[in-house]
Amino acid sequence: MSNPGMRRGPMGGRNVGGGERAKDFKQAISALIKYCGKYVPVIITAMVMAALGAVLRVIGPEFLSRITEEIEQGIVTGINMDNIAKLGVILIVLYTLSGIFGYFQSFIMATVTQKLTRKMRDDISHKVNRLPLAYFDKVTYGDVLSRVTNDVDAIGNALNMSIGQLMSAVALFLGSLIMMYVTNWILASVAVVSTLLGFVMMVLIISKSQKYFVIQQRELGLINGHIEEIYSGHEVVKAYNGENQAISYFDKINDRLFGSAWKSQFLSGLMMPLMAFIGNLGFVCVCVTGAALVLNGRIEFSVIVAFMVYVRLFAQPLSQIAQAFTSLQSAAAAGERVFEFLGEKEMEDESAKTDYLDPQDTNGNVVFKNVKFGYNPDNIIIHDFNMQAKSGQKIAIVGPTGAGKTTLVNLLMRFYELNGGSISIDGHPIDGLKRSNVHDLFGMVLQDTWLFEGTVRENIVYDKQGITDEMLDEVCKTVGIDHLVKSLPNGYDTVLNENANLSAGQKQLITIARAMIENAPLLILDEATSSVDTRTEQLIQKAMDKLTEGRTSFVIAHRLSTIKNADLILVLKDGDVVESGTHTQLLEKSGFYADLYNSQFEPA
Repeated sequence: MSNPGMRRGPMGGRNVGGGERAKDFKQAISALIKYCGKYVPVIITAMVMAALGAVLRVIGPEFLSRITEEIEQGIVTGINMDNIAKLGVILIVLYTLSGIFGYFQSFIMATVTQKLTRKMRDDISHKVNRLPLAYFDKVTYGDVLSRVTNDVDAIGNALNMSIGQLMSAVALFLGSLIMMYVTNWILASVAVVSTLLGFVMMVLIISKSQKYFVIQQRELGLINGHIEEIYSGHEVVKAYNGENQAISYFDKINDRLFGSAWKSQFLSGLMMPLMAFIGNLGFVCVCVTGAALVLNGRIEFSVIVAFMVYVRLFAQPLSQIAQAFTSLQSAAAAGERVFEFLGEKEMEDESAKTDYLDPQDTNGNVVFKNVKFGYNPDNIIIHDFNMQAKSGQKIAIVGPTGAGKTTLVNLLMRFYELNGGSISIDGHPIDGLKRSNVHDLFGMVLQDTWLFEGTVRENIVYDKQGITDEMLDEVCKTVGIDHLVKSLPNGYDTVLNENANLSAGQKQLITIARAMIENAPLLILDEATSSVDTRTEQLIQKAMDKLTEGRTSFVIAHRLSTIKNADLILVLKDGDVVESGTHTQLLEKSGFYADLYNSQFEPA
C-alpha cells in the first residue's frame, strides 16, 4: 500500500554554507522588520523605554559607591545619615523609574506582537484563498497549517521576548562599559578582557546553530503534514494494515526533528552557562585586581563595591543578548517559511475585469474550443478538446480512470487555467469573467462529501441568503432527507459534528440539497451518487432529473446506467473524445462506450 503521508511538497533540505545561512537570516529579519510597517515607531518607543530603564540601572551603582564612601568616612568622624538617606531615596527613585520603563516596554511589545501575529494569520488566511489549486498539489495541508500556527507563534514569542530584551541588554552593556571606564580604567580593562572570550564563543555558536533552527521548522511542518494526512485517512490506513508503515515514516521525520531540535537547543543552550561562567570569571578577576589596587593605595574600597555591581551588570546583558539572538534565530527560521508562503505566486488579479454574467439571465450554452491543458505544462493530458453543450442539455462525461473527466470540470470552474484554447458560456469566454462570477453560475456536487461543524441549516444554506424554512422543506423532500431532518434532535438547528453519526449517503444527500438551494443555471455532478445504495440512488436520480430541468448539467459517472437519459454522452480516453452521442447511439456503434457499459454487467 502507498503511504498516505507520501504526498510531499518541494521541501527537501538544502545544504547551504555559512555565508548563505547568514544571508537568509538577514533577509528574514529584514522582511520581518518591513512587515512590521506602521508598528515600527511603537517598537522603537518600546526599545527607547528599555534603554532608559537600563541606563537608570547603570547609574545606580554610582550612588551605591557614594553611600559606601559615606559609611567609610563616617566610621571615623560619624556617619551622616541625612546624606545616606538622600542617596538612598535617589537610588530608590532610579530603580523605580527603571521598573516603570520596563513595565511599559513589556506592555507595548506584548500588544504589538499580538497585533502582528493576528495580522500575519489574517494575511495567511487571505493568501490561502488567492493561491491557485496547483499550489496545494505540491504542498501538504498540514504544512500550511504549521505555518499558520507553529511558525507564527514562534515569530510572536521571539519578538515579544527578544526586542526589548536585546535593546535593554545593549544599553546595559554599553552603559556599564562606559561607567566602568569612567570609574577606573584598569578594572574596566580586566573585566572587558575576561568577557571577550564570551563574545567570540557566542558568535561561533550562533553561526553554527542557525541552520538547525531552519531545519527544525521545516521538519515540524513535515510532521504536521504527515499527521494530518494519516488522521484524515486513518480508515484506509487501518483497512490496509498500514499502521506500521505510517508509524515508520512518522518515526523518520520525528527522528530528524529530534536531531535538529536537539542540536539547535543544545547549541543555543550553551550560551547561558557559558556567559554565566565568563561573568563569574570577570567577577573574580576584578575582585583580585581590585584588592591589589586597594593594598597599593591606588583606589578606595568603594570603587570595588561599585565594580562588583558593574561587572554583574556588564556580564548579565551578554547572557540576555545570547538569549535574544537565540529567539531571533527561531523567528528568522519561522519568518522565512511564513514569508515564503506569503510570497507564493497568486492567481491573476481580476479587479479590472468588467465582463459579467448574471446567473438569473444565463442560458447555459457552453462551448469548449481546442482546449489544451496539463497540470504540468510539460505533460499535456488534454490535447485538443472540442464540445458544445446547449442550454438545458444533460452532458454525461464517461471514461476510464485518468481519462480527464474531473479535469474538464476543474477547467470549467476555472480552478485551473488553460494552456490553450477557450471555454465560453453564452458566448462569454470564462477567462474574461471573474472567478467568483464563474462559480456563481454553477451548482456542484462532488464525490467526496464536505460538511463542516455547524447546523444542518448552515450546511445546506451555506453562503446563500434569504432561504426560508419552507424552501428548505421543499428541497429536503425532493432529495429525500426530510425524514432524516425530522429525526434529528433539533431539526435544522442540529449541529453536525463528530458526534452526529451520519452515513456517507446521508452526508451526500445534504450536499445535494446544498446544490439545489444554490439554484444555479449550470450544474456539475461528479460521481454524486457513488456513496448511496441502489434504492437511494433511484430517489436521488429522480431528484436530479428535476434539478437538471432547464439547467445545463455536466455529469461524471462510472455507473453508466445512471446516465442513460443524457442528451449527450462524451467518451474520453487519454484526454481526447473518442466517441460521442446518446446512450442508444453509442451502444449501436459497439465501440469503446459499449465495451465500458457491457463490462459492468459481465460476471466476475
